[in-house]
Amino acid sequence: MRAANILHLGIKELRSLLRDPIMLFLIVYIFSFAIYASTKATPDTLHKAPIAIVDEDRSPLSVRITDAFFPPHFQTPVLITQAEMDARMDAGISTFALDIPPDFQRDVLAGRRPAVQLNVDATRMSQAFTGSGYIQSIVEGEVRSFLQRHRTEAAPVADLAMRVRFNQELNKSWFSAVMELINNITMLAIILTGAALIREREHGTVEHLLVMPITPFEIMTSKVWSMALVVLVASALSLVFVVQGWLSVPIEGSLILFLAGTALHLFAATSLGIFLGTLARSMPQLGLLLMLVLLPLQILSGSTTPRESMPEFIQYVMMAAPNTHFVMLAQAILYRGAGFSVVWPQFLSLILIGTVLFSFSLARFRKTIGTMA
Repeated sequence: MRAANILHLGIKELRSLLRDPIMLFLIVYIFSFAIYASTKATPDTLHKAPIAIVDEDRSPLSVRITDAFFPPHFQTPVLITQAEMDARMDAGISTFALDIPPDFQRDVLAGRRPAVQLNVDATRMSQAFTGSGYIQSIVEGEVRSFLQRHRTEAAPVADLAMRVRFNQELNKSWFSAVMELINNITMLAIILTGAALIREREHGTVEHLLVMPITPFEIMTSKVWSMALVVLVASALSLVFVVQGWLSVPIEGSLILFLAGTALHLFAATSLGIFLGTLARSMPQLGLLLMLVLLPLQILSGSTTPRESMPEFIQYVMMAAPNTHFVMLAQAILYRGAGFSVVWPQFLSLILIGTVLFSFSLARFRKTIGTMA
C-alpha cells in the first residue's frame, strides 16, 4: 500500500494545485513571459543609445565623426551647445555627450594628439560601459580613415581567423533564454514544494494526515514527485514553444537527455523546498528564505557569470550545490549537443546531492510534522 499511498497523496497535491489560480498563473508566467522579458529587456549589446555631440570644430572631420553614429547602436546624434550638455545629462536625456574641441582637425593633421571629451551617464550601466568602447572605436576609426589620404598604415603582422562555435550569431538571447529557463526551474520547484507544505498547515489538513495510516516518508515523497512532475512538464513545454518557437533559439542536443537531467535536478530542488517549508511558518517567511537561498544558488552556479572567473574557494563550495551541475549539463546538452558519455559526471553528482538533500529534509520533516498541526 505504500506505493499506492504515495500515488494518491501526489494526486491530491495536483488537485490542490489546480484549485490555486495564483500558483497556476505563476507557473504560466514564469515559463513564458518571464523568459521572454528577461531575454529581450536588458541586451548586452548596445541598442539605440541616446547621444549628443558638441561640435566646436565645424570641420569635415568633425562632421564625419558625427555621421558615424547611427542606429541600431545609437540614436541619431543631437547637435547641442556646451551650455546644454550638462542640463541634458542631469535630466537623463542623453546617455553620452561627445565634445569635439575647436581646431580638432588642424591638430590631427599637424600630428598632435587632441583630446575629445566624452561624458557618460554611468547610471545606465547596461549601456555606459559597452557604449564607451563603441564610441572610442568609432572616433579612432574615423580619424584613422581620414588620415589615410596623408599617412600610410603598416599592414597587420598576422590575420586572425575567428570561428565562433555554439552561437554563431553571437546572439545574447541564445544564452540568456536557456539560462533563465534553468533558473526558473529551480525557483519554481522550491516554491511549489514549500508552498504545498505550508498549504497543509494553513488549511488545517495536517491533522488529517497524522491520523491516517501513512508515514512522513510517503507524505514527503508524494509532494516531491507531484511538484517535480508539474515543473518538468512546464519546462518541457517552455523549451519547445517559448525557447525554440517564440525566441527561435536553436537546440543542439537531445531534449530527452536534458529532461532526464532536469528530473534529477528537481529531485534535489524539491527536497530543498520541503526543508525550507519546514522552517517557514507562512508564505511570506518562505519568500524571505527563498531570497537567502535562491540568489546565491543562481548567481554562483555559472548561469550568470562563468565559474572560472569566481574565486577558487567559491568554485569548490558551489560544487555541493545542485544548480552548478544542472547548469553544466544543460549548457553541454542544449548548446554543444553533448551525449550521456560527456555529462554522466553531472548526472551522478545530482543523484548524490539529491539523495543527501532528500534524507536531510526527510529527517527534518519527521521531526517537525507533529508541530505543524
